[in-house]
Order: sequence, then C-alpha cells, then structure tokens
Amino acid sequence: MAKGKVIISCAVTGAIHTPSMSPYLPVTAAEIAESAIAAAEAGAAIIHLHARNPETGQPDQNPDLFEPFLKVIKQRSDAVINLTTGGHPSMTLAERLRPATTFEPEVASLNMGTMGFGLFPMLDRYKDFKFDWERRTLEASRDLVFKNTYADIEGLLNLLSPLGTRFEFECYDTSHLYNLAYFLDRGLVRAPLFIQTCFGILGGIGSHPDDVMHMKRTADRLFGDQYEWSVLGAGARQMSIVAMAASMGGNVRVGLEDSLWAGPGRLAQSNAEQVGLARQIIEGLGLAVATPAEARAILDLKGADRTAI
Repeated sequence: MAKGKVIISCAVTGAIHTPSMSPYLPVTAAEIAESAIAAAEAGAAIIHLHARNPETGQPDQNPDLFEPFLKVIKQRSDAVINLTTGGHPSMTLAERLRPATTFEPEVASLNMGTMGFGLFPMLDRYKDFKFDWERRTLEASRDLVFKNTYADIEGLLNLLSPLGTRFEFECYDTSHLYNLAYFLDRGLVRAPLFIQTCFGILGGIGSHPDDVMHMKRTADRLFGDQYEWSVLGAGARQMSIVAMAASMGGNVRVGLEDSLWAGPGRLAQSNAEQVGLARQIIEGLGLAVATPAEARAILDLKGADRTAI
C-alpha cells in the first residue's frame, strides 16, 4: 500500500545558493534536466524546480527558461513535477506565478506567510563571487521582506486550484501553520494537505530538534489526519532533520536548493547523491521509499497527463 511509504522530494537548484558557492549547482536547462532525472532515478518521487539564467545563474521565472528542462524531465521520468511560486523572495508575485500558470503542474509550492528571508550570513562564508549579482543579492536580504500576504495566498489558490494543481505548503514558522488552518477552515484548500515544514532559514524557525517537534505537534493539533508531513533542513542540518522526521513517520525533502553538502566539509556532487543519502537513512530505519505513482495516490494528485507540460 502507498500509505506508510516515505516520499522523497528533491529541490534541484532553487534560488538561494549562487553559482560561486558550488561547481555542482545546476544552472543551464540541460544541467537542471539531467540533475532532476538522476535524482528521480535515485528515488525522488517529487522534483521541485526553479529556473536560472543560463549565462549568469541568476534565478529567473521566465517560462521560456522552464520549458526546455520540463519537457525533457517529463519524457524521461515519471516523477511528479512541482513548480515554484516562491521564485526568489525579491520577485513580485506576478513574476513568481508565471511558470505555474503556464504549465499547470501537479504540484506547486506555496509559501504560507510574509517573513524576513536572511541570506546575508552566507557573506561570512563566501568571499569571492563570479558575478556581481551574487554579492549584491545576498547583501540586499538584510532589508528584504518576502511578501506572502493573505490576499496573495488567496489569489494564488483561486488561480491555481481550478487547474487541478495541488500545493506543497511551505511553512517556515508556527504562524504559517495557523495561516494554513485559516484557509482550510474557509474551504479554500482541501485535504490531504502536503505540509513542508522548513527549518534553518534566518527569519523562520530554527533547526533544533525541539523546533522540529514543535512544528509537528502544532500540525498534529491543527490538522489531525488531514495532512501529510514533510521536512526540509537548510544547510548542514539537512540530513539530521531527514533522519529525525523519517523516524517519526514523515516525508523528506533534500536537494541543492536547501543544502550544498553531503557531509561535514564535503560538497554534494549532485542532487542524486543527497537523494541516495536520504534513501539510506529511510531504508536503514526499515521503511520504504514511495514511487511517483504512490506519491500521486498519497497526495491525491491529478496525474502528469493533465498538466500543460
């Protein structure tokens, strides 16, 4: 049975890390496609996708940059495609929505509250940058508000829900869980909710085991059996949070969007490497990894044939 299987999501490139931080970060459409397919082959049932300018690596929500890798991934993999509506926190909501409204994916990410999104601490670790935008963007996050108002969230739900797209509800703090409960009570979202609790971003909750437990207890109280729980850990705590959540019956997200590492001081050479590490943890606990078909059943998704990819 699909129930009880652990869903691995893989966030392939994201918008947080910059090309100078790792030579393994996928940037071009070909790199993103190959990295996504390898992650799926390693055991990721869901592939979460952003696009980048192929020359500078800067995050870009132009659907024309998404289309080349989306078509290749769909042709060569059965993985569930999950498109970002977060883009980069500095983008407008209209910019962020363009890929999801164009391609009508099975899943889209949805950030559940306005927050600070502090990336500037990375300036203490990285000094040399290939492109001017990298340092400038990190520094600008000192004064950045990631805008996800109630009007933004409601408008996004009303736009994408009629397309059959369901959501990875990204909750960076306890208040985001309460925001989601509000929309559930109003009937604007429906079970099963796929709740991604996010740990370790400055501006959101931390990555201590007590923080993980607090988010899980709160979600249990608010949503009972109406949700599927998943976790992502930013940075070096990625795999310890994966292990904790898997042992508690949760699903997990890994990928170079969230962490560049495969161990202390060792860069991950691919997204597939991180998926493999997560799979080792899951199977070492005597659990089984969900296939894409099982993930679709667990999350009640519409199927790849009903997207516009």
